[in-house]
Amino acid sequence: MYEIELVGLDGGNLLGYLAALGTLRVLTLAEPRAEVRMRWADKEWWVPVVCHSRVATQDDLIGALAQRVCGRSSINPAWDIGNDLTLAMADFRAHLEKACASAPEERGAADFLAAFGSDALGSRSKKGQISDTEFRTMSGAGHQHFLGFMRELAEGTAAEHLRRALLGPWDYADGRPSLRWDAADYRPHALRAEDPSGDPIRTMRGANRLAVEALPLFPTVPERAVLRTVGFKDRDAGTEVTWPIWSEPLSLNVVASLLACEDIQEAGHSTVARRGVAQVFRAKRFTDGQYRNFSPARALL
Repeated sequence: MYEIELVGLDGGNLLGYLAALGTLRVLTLAEPRAEVRMRWADKEWWVPVVCHSRVATQDDLIGALAQRVCGRSSINPAWDIGNDLTLAMADFRAHLEKACASAPEERGAADFLAAFGSDALGSRSKKGQISDTEFRTMSGAGHQHFLGFMRELAEGTAAEHLRRALLGPWDYADGRPSLRWDAADYRPHALRAEDPSGDPIRTMRGANRLAVEALPLFPTVPERAVLRTVGFKDRDAGTEVTWPIWSEPLSLNVVASLLACEDIQEAGHSTVARRGVAQVFRAKRFTDGQYRNFSPARALL
């Protein structure tokens, strides 16, 4: 198999990690007959390594991704259900039923909708509205739209954005939209000489675009009276997301199973080591004003 290091991505950065998983998912779905895996290499930071039976060079990799994530044609139907996940339960159920009718031949929309929310549990704060994913960081305030930004990213991302994000180093030379999964997206007012609200948003467009493709690996699941998202857990410090770094090449299906493994949440060294996990990272999700944000991650092992 050919191996390509994505040196621009850092597994200790939530956005970088999601971009790596999105890359794995896109490549896997693009060529079902190819062998596609991913592992992580310790290069002073955790670098994802794509292992592919057909894609041999960086140019081949960027080209294969660009064909499937760049342009209007790459927008998944699930992203067109609205600008935000502020849907009534009955409306969301109708979208689910439509997506299920197309599965299993075409299950992309169903997988995204399962990651977006559930019609089984309503929002605890807004009567009649769905509970949604814990990755959701915005709901329209300040003209920031969770689903709208996904569509905007697809339409505005080019191959060069992907190259800069994957092969780095990150220069944060791109403007909005950002999905606020990078700790650098949080710009607090305190300790700053000027109000940051007037500063233009700077981000890595390619990383955000690829990270969107990782969401189906984090489905939502009703747990008693609360909707949970794979990888998230409420702790003393608040809601936190935990993710594993593994050392052996794993396929997409195995990665999906690993992400949902309860052992990862406990992060015991001997337990996760038996699963080939070399490191576990955890970041806190918090709300400031009208937006959710994520803290810098900390290593647990």
